[in-house]
This record gives sequence, structure tokens and C-alpha cells, in this order.
Amino acid sequence: MQKIDVSFKNSDSKTLKGVIELPFNKNPENFVLFAHCFTCNKNFHAPSNISKSLASQGYGVLRFDFTGLGDSEGEFEDTSFSGNVDDLVAAAKFLEKEYNAPALIVGHSLGGAAALFASAKIESVKAIVTINAPSNLTHVQKHFESSLNEIENEGSANIKIGGRSFKIKKHFVDDLEKNKDARAMNKIRKPLLIMHSPQDEIVSIDHAEELYKAAWHPKSFFSLDGADHMLSNKPDSQYAGTVIAAWASNYIKETEVPELETDHEVMANLGHEGYTTQMVAGRHHFIADEPVKAGGSDLGPNPYELVSSGLAACTSMTIQMYARRKKWNVDNVETHVNYSKKHADDCADCENDMAKIDSFDREISLKGDLDDKQVKRLMEIADKCPVHKTLSAKAQIKTKLRNS
Repeated sequence: MQKIDVSFKNSDSKTLKGVIELPFNKNPENFVLFAHCFTCNKNFHAPSNISKSLASQGYGVLRFDFTGLGDSEGEFEDTSFSGNVDDLVAAAKFLEKEYNAPALIVGHSLGGAAALFASAKIESVKAIVTINAPSNLTHVQKHFESSLNEIENEGSANIKIGGRSFKIKKHFVDDLEKNKDARAMNKIRKPLLIMHSPQDEIVSIDHAEELYKAAWHPKSFFSLDGADHMLSNKPDSQYAGTVIAAWASNYIKETEVPELETDHEVMANLGHEGYTTQMVAGRHHFIADEPVKAGGSDLGPNPYELVSSGLAACTSMTIQMYARRKKWNVDNVETHVNYSKKHADDCADCENDMAKIDSFDREISLKGDLDDKQVKRLMEIADKCPVHKTLSAKAQIKTKLRNS
């Protein structure tokens, strides 16, 4: 994946800073616009991890700091919910001009409500996703409920949210009241996915129910069971991104990817960060990675696990092909393969061929109406597996520079 720092102007000519995550092909057809939570920024857990997860599925994703937050210009005290919506519209215009107009908008917490309102103003948006979003914007006032009288009488008050101090002005509260009901979605007739954690202690699951009741079909609900409001546990936010991509594929045309030159060619693409590698094999797309202890994110199998998977799959297929040709009744073949060395340890001395001792332990389970002679023959056939032959032989690997 590729990460690009970007900036653009909002309707008040303030410069907003953002990050675009791009998939391996660097030129995705479909883009996602992400709206972060109240007083958060683009680099919080949810926007960062979900964006990377969506990019790994072929989407381009823009996440940015709302006015007065993170690296963006402006003062938070001068902003409002309506201003956040306007910022999202400005971000959509930027994407349309520089890349492609967003097809999907995703919002977390108050950003989810902003995404709903913005979707009505962004024609290109084909689908909407909210994550732990409130159904009523006055819910946000719980953050500064004890200061409402001060805000009303003095015009503003300093409050603390997440250990940080923010000044809230009366116009912010008035704007929440003006747009308080995020359920008022009569003009929003786009596919909607509502994601919410039953354990959310900040925005209760009841809000998801209210949003679902108010939304037009097609609408979906997905439980983020076990997650907290912020999706601070990395696997939770990565999982959310994977689910969003799968759901959106029903409403958004799948991104076109470069065709490989031969039927047997595979492609692996890795950017400058981490080890999460985009894989293409024929018409199939998946991820390879390294475990966390080796510096990866553990989003997919490591390279040796992929090799072992090839041996296991080929073994089961070869046995069943032979059995079916012989008309032997084999109900199920299960092949387990264990590689004796860990990939990270192996790479400590990659240039020394003598340091590599490759050993695959394979166990096969056969279920079916088979006699001892048939079982013995099928175990012999396992060694005829083409991948087995390749791994047992001295393979030739020719390497050349593809481009510069």
C-alpha cells in the first residue's frame, strides 16, 4: 500500500490536512471518505486501521482532520457540526478533482452522523457506513452537560474530553440542536450499514436501533461484539474494515486490477511500511503478512505458511482426483502441514544456503469406505502431488528487474 499526505481548502479557505491510503495498483476506481469521531483526528485507531484495511481490499481511502483538529487549520472553538459536514463536502470535491469522487462514506461516532448528513450533499456516494454513531446529536452534549449553563450564560466554556481541553461555544450547542436528529433521513435513500458494539459505553446500542428503524432499505446492521466505542483494539478496527469492504461490494463496482500475463503468474506488492503484502493470483486477491512479533500486523499468512498451504491443498486435491478416477469412496481428505522453521528466523541468514534446513511434516486424514490396500495406495499417491515434487526437487528461480 501507499500512503500520501494531502491538503485541500474547505469552504472557509482553511487548509485541511489528510492522508490517502492507496492499494497496490495505485490507481483505484473507487474511493472512500472517512469521517473521524468528535475531537479525534485522522491518526486515531479507527480511521487509521479501517483505512488501511479498506485499502488492502482495493479501495483508495481519504481520512483527514476536521477544521481545528489535528494538523488542519482553524480553531476548534469556532467549528460546528454543520462545519464538519461542509468539510466532508470539501473533501469529496478534492477527491473528485484529484482522484475519483468518493463512492463510499464511512463515519465513526459523531463522524457517522456527519457522514449521514454529508451523503445527501455528495452525489457520488453510493453507500454509507456508520460506526458507533449517535442517532440524536444532543447526545454529544453529555460531554459537557455540566457546563451547559456556563455556555448559555457566558457564551463558552472550557471542557475536558479524553484528557484534552477544548473550548465549546454557544453556537456549537445551538448547531447541535438545529441538526439534532440524525434519524431524519427522508432524503437519504442510499444503502446504509450500521455497525455498533453492544458493549459501547459512550453511545449505547439503542442509538443503532433508532437509526435502523429510521433508515430506508436497503439497510444492514452488523454487531461489533466486544469492541469499545473507540475501536481501540486494533483487531476490532481491522475487522470492521474487512466487513465494510465485503458489504460495500454489493453496491459498488469492484475495482479493476491489472491482469497478470500468464495463468500461473502471481504478484506480491508491498509498500514502504509494515509487511502487509497485497497478493494477486489469477483472479484471486488476498493478503500475506508477518506476525506481530516479527514486525508485521498478522493480517494474513506468512510466506512459509503460504508454501505449506500450497502443499496441503495440492495433497488433498491429488488424493481426491486419484480416488474419484478409481471410483473409490473417499468422503473427506484433510491434510495438515507443518514447516519446521519460522520465516523470521530464516531471514536472519538468508544469503547462506547452508543455513536452511527445510522440513515439511505432513499428516493426512482419510475418511471413507476404504480397505487397507486402498489407504496405502492413497498415501503413496500423496507423494505424487506436483507441489510435493517441486518442493522435493532443486527448483530453478530466475530473477530479473521488471522495471525501474
